[in-house]
Amino acid sequence: MEVILLEHVEKLGKMGDKVTVKNGYARNYLLPQRKALRATEANVAYYEKQKAELEAHNKALFEKASQLAESLKGFSAVLIRQAAETGQLYGSVTIRDIAAAIKDKGFAVERKQVYLENAIKDLGVYQVKLNLHPEVSQTILVNVARTEDDAAKQAKAFSASAE
Repeated sequence: MEVILLEHVEKLGKMGDKVTVKNGYARNYLLPQRKALRATEANVAYYEKQKAELEAHNKALFEKASQLAESLKGFSAVLIRQAAETGQLYGSVTIRDIAAAIKDKGFAVERKQVYLENAIKDLGVYQVKLNLHPEVSQTILVNVARTEDDAAKQAKAFSASAE
């Protein structure tokens, strides 16, 4: 199915691009999320009329995401969890836990913006990517420890190894 993108979609295209995608991807994701329109003559004309407004909206979202990324620079979340003597967690740390920790610090980050390949299952300091906008991302540190003292020791060891 050929669609016109109404916003930048990562790994697909920029706003205004006509791209061909699989029918299911268009019907189940792009169209309901209002990220694209079917590439019909009427929709092309509609897009051309609304282009300036869509670009202004996208620019506002980009600037808001850039400000949030700048404020999150150097951010570190500490998550206290129970773990075995080997350092393996009883349970795991997921996207939901990380998003909640960031929200508790007063930042407006949604779960879908946190990118984590696998759940965290061991104690330690991890770098987690936040996709705040298709063109803006920020990396934060997530420190998973048994106690606040252990978290401070892990953070010090991580910063020493990073330098």
